[in-house]
Amino acid sequence: MIRTSLLALALGSTALPVLAEEVNIYSHRQPELIQPLIDAFTAETGIDVNIAFVDKGMVERLQAEGDRSPADLVLTVDIARLMQVVDAGVTQPVQSEVLEANIPAEFRDPDDRWFGLTTRARIVYASKERVADGEVTTYEDLASDKWKGRICTRSGTNDYNVALLGAVIAHDGLEKAKTWVEGLKANLAKKPDGGDRDQVKSIWAGECDISLGNTYYMGQMVNDPEQKEWADSVRIVFPTFEAGGTHMNVSGVAMTKSAPNKEAALKLMEFLSSDEAQHIYAETNHEFPVKPGVERSELVASWGEFTPDTLNLMEVAAQRADALKLMEEVDFDG
Repeated sequence: MIRTSLLALALGSTALPVLAEEVNIYSHRQPELIQPLIDAFTAETGIDVNIAFVDKGMVERLQAEGDRSPADLVLTVDIARLMQVVDAGVTQPVQSEVLEANIPAEFRDPDDRWFGLTTRARIVYASKERVADGEVTTYEDLASDKWKGRICTRSGTNDYNVALLGAVIAHDGLEKAKTWVEGLKANLAKKPDGGDRDQVKSIWAGECDISLGNTYYMGQMVNDPEQKEWADSVRIVFPTFEAGGTHMNVSGVAMTKSAPNKEAALKLMEFLSSDEAQHIYAETNHEFPVKPGVERSELVASWGEFTPDTLNLMEVAAQRADALKLMEEVDFDG
């Protein structure tokens, strides 16, 4: 059972129910995206879960609430957002043999302050009609003149694009990264706007030939009657860095410093890393499981194999400030 405290959030209340054997979550993810997981957890354990969707100001809210915060867990997407919560000092480390066994070291904090639950790749959606097989190669190549007027993307200051630029900085250095983002901007077919699915719509409409996007949006589009035609007009291509693989990011969880229901919250964390939950993630959210051995969904597997980049996500997060500064310096959205 999910009880989503949107009303309390709208009123600025911190009065989420704090009862025995329940877990309170502040989530950047829409509650409906994780509802199947929570339903399975409650059915297995009898522990109820309350979710407050906090789109903005999560760190500020947790800081203001301090030890009185009713939140046990934070669920969020993007490594930078995870690190923002951790760096603000509003979380606590969690020691768990289950989490260590289920989640590879590259997808969790070495100090046990956050744990990845799923991964997603930042890929290229390419027109089936206007982009030849093999034409998309590396991320660096997206700045070449051959893509002049052919690229669409959402805002450069969006978390996913900032993370990608952070990875470019980590791989190629700040100077080359600035040249790259300037070249990428020069190749845009139109001003950045909308989300990743909007860019696919633009490809379908003939406004551009390729766009940057996250893999799971394809799963969302093919299951939407209005958007399936957009999805059918493109294919997923996995570019790589010249000295690496395909850029990856995570969704993840951290336990708050206050955590009034710490034992129940740990049970939920461990459940989310289990075979059952990882399978649900794969089937319903079209994401890549972090637990080795859990198969991708049939749809996700149909997108093909690729080589994930081995760059440590902590290194990507460390470049966030420089990446955001570069986006602003080149006026990427202008």
